[in-house]
Order: sequence, then structure tokens, then C-alpha cells
Amino acid sequence: MKGLRIIVLAKQVPDTRNVGKDAMKADGTVNRAALEAIFNPEDLNALEQALRVKDKVDGSTITILTMGPGRAAEVIREGLYRGADNGFLLTDRKFAGSDTLATSYALSQAIRKIKDFDVIFAGRQAIDGDTAQVGPQVAEKLGIPQITYAEEVLDIKGKEIIVKRRLERGVEVVSVTTPVLITVHSSAADCRPRNAKLLMKYKHARTITERQDATEDYLNLYQTRPYLNIDEWSTADIVVEDEALGLSGSPTKVKKIENVVFKAKESKVLSPSDVEIDELMKELIENHTIG
Repeated sequence: MKGLRIIVLAKQVPDTRNVGKDAMKADGTVNRAALEAIFNPEDLNALEQALRVKDKVDGSTITILTMGPGRAAEVIREGLYRGADNGFLLTDRKFAGSDTLATSYALSQAIRKIKDFDVIFAGRQAIDGDTAQVGPQVAEKLGIPQITYAEEVLDIKGKEIIVKRRLERGVEVVSVTTPVLITVHSSAADCRPRNAKLLMKYKHARTITERQDATEDYLNLYQTRPYLNIDEWSTADIVVEDEALGLSGSPTKVKKIENVVFKAKESKVLSPSDVEIDELMKELIENHTIG
């Protein structure tokens, strides 16, 4: 069996577990600079499934594809530290404010530029949106089949991939022929830790922008070790229509986000009165504790 060409869609997301008062901008978009950036958890699950396929099928390669600001290159480095082979950073101010429709359009066009692939893995959803739409939308735009809520790749037989899905009530085993896009559920295996040798190999991996902004002179290093060059693409490098990108290409907008904090010390004593119970229910709904 020849090696599979695997793409993993990964996203650097704001840590929504620590949402503060500055988390929203005036235009309704997330103020990512105010929140710590992390590797989207379910994308790590997806990366682990890709790595297991690579372990099983000799000659397979893994490419990380991410879209975001320059700092999102850290996601690619994290993938390299764990066993990915290369990565592409899709970055441009024109992508800012993209919803799932605009994001999937940009990613699908980047994948068309990459061209050769057999399997695309992606996390089921990102914690900064929880929509679970980007993966399926990318598959639809590429015109390939998709498997969602995957928990484990059970077997690979030539062009056939057998996958176990995690459903609301039980599991389902399905098979599909490549090319295919698979979104991975959080119940899948956690991603393996960084590999020490790979960390040392790729610790200086940088995009062209990062190299230009760096104070160290590593010019000779990047010339002699081309694997340290992380490809960086803008809208000029892929075929896109500007009106389909960013806010102009996003029919949905974030109206508001807020952090709900539960304080164990707060308590309230109620009498067995319908009025007081009704008031409590209204209060809980208004502060989003329920509802």
C-alpha cells in the first residue's frame, strides 16, 4: 500500500475558559489579543488520528493547514513536534472576521492549491465557535465525501477507510473510499505529547514573516535546512474572490460573548412561594445560568 497524503485542519483559538471584559471588540468580533491562544482541543484529537494512520501506512505524510494571524504558526510547530511533516499558514488581513462560510471557502481554496491529498482530518468543532460547520463545509466545497463525529480509524484497506463514529446513543462503523474529509470527536484518543527529537529538529521552524521580525540572524540555517521554512500564503497565493472573505463574506456575526462565573459562596433561601420561585427562574435565565 502506498503512503497516504494527509492534511490536518488545525486552528489556534482563544482560550474561552478565561473570557474577560475585553474579550469582544466594538464590531462584534472576538478580541483575540486579549485571550491566551491555544491549539484547538479537538484538532489535537484529529492530529492524533492522522498520526496513527501515518504509523500504520508506511510512506504517509501529514500537512498541517491553519488560517489565522502570524502567531498561528505556533500550531504548525506543535504539529511538527508531534510528527507532522510540514505545514501551511494561511494569513491575510482580508481573512479577519471570517465566519464558518468564509473560513471554509478560504481553506478549501488553499487545499485546491495543495492539490494532492487522500484524507483530510479536522476537529469536530472549535471552542471559540462550537458550530461544527467548517469541516463539513470544506468537504462540500471540495465535492468529497465526509465522515463526522469520528472516534477512531479502525482499518485502512487500499482506498477504503473504516471509521468508528461516536453518536448520541452508541457508535456506528462506516466505510468510505478516499479522498475523504473526517471530523474527529473529543472522545477520540488524546494527542501524543511532543517528541524530544522532533522538538530539537523543528524548534527554529519559522514563516518568512517570523524570520523577518526576528532579531537573530539564522539566514544560513534556513538555507541549509529547508524543512525549517514554514510556508506562508496570503490571498495573493490562492485563487479567491475578496468579497467571499472576512466580514464581507460572513453572513453570520457574533452579537455578544460573556463569561458566566459560578460562585459557590452565593446562596439564597426561598420560601415555598410560587412568586419567589418564579423570580428565581427569571434571574437564572437573565444571567444565563440556565436557558
